[in-house]
Amino acid sequence: MGLNTKEIIKKYGIKLTKSLGQNFLTDDNVVSRIVDTAEITKGDMVIEIGPGIGSMTAELASRAGRVIAVEIDKHLIPALEENLKAFSNVDIINQDIMKVNVKNIANNKQNMKLKVVANLPYYITTPIIMKLLEEEDNDIELMVFMVQKEVAQRMVAKPGGKDYGALSVAVQYYAQPEKVFDVPPHCFIPQPEVDSTIVKLKRNTTPPVTLKDKEMFFKVVKAAFGQRRKTLLNALSNFSALNRTKEEVREILRAINIDENVRGETLSIEQFAALSNEFSKKEM
Repeated sequence: MGLNTKEIIKKYGIKLTKSLGQNFLTDDNVVSRIVDTAEITKGDMVIEIGPGIGSMTAELASRAGRVIAVEIDKHLIPALEENLKAFSNVDIINQDIMKVNVKNIANNKQNMKLKVVANLPYYITTPIIMKLLEEEDNDIELMVFMVQKEVAQRMVAKPGGKDYGALSVAVQYYAQPEKVFDVPPHCFIPQPEVDSTIVKLKRNTTPPVTLKDKEMFFKVVKAAFGQRRKTLLNALSNFSALNRTKEEVREILRAINIDENVRGETLSIEQFAALSNEFSKKEM
């Protein structure tokens, strides 16, 4: 790859910004495995979030048709430009991904497959992933993220376990998540205090459940997990945004054969759909 992270940090006097959660990946084998996981070909356009100094960007550019590197830290742009000058298929954008319209920056006139690859800052992992999943018109087919190990476990969790929660249901509504491999702290500069995991999210072409009202579905999910220790009956009737009495909630649960004494973490995505559809019915 030819990019020695330590040398580049020294050459450009780069000071890693703790508030931006910057941890640069220094292991070439891990970089290759991440790009392998994304199954990059010349027919792909890749958006890389947080390219840092471009170690993974160079590998992506050598395999993809086009790479759009979105970097929030303006101090890293000179090193990025220097390290990627050999590649004519890379665009560097100095912006915050949370404020970017993906469809606009992709400007995908060639109808390439759109993929996202990112070593995400851990403090903002979930908002970034949910933004990308919730944007219905951004045409992203596949996403490969480096995230904190615990977040990966929550994304892929099944009903009934302690890791299963609102994030599990939300991610699995939009995509098929898969844990690919773990990355130990010594593969980074500076070393993070947590283990990391590579996750692959394949976007669902159609949602796994049919909803009368998507907003209601996510309200019900939020209510069910908002007070994990409470029974479903209490959690739903205590959630002001649902605006239902305990008796109304009891009637809804009875109508779809869900025990009022179970906890939210035992419900499958199909049961949450049935529950939210019943709530929507009562609103009409």
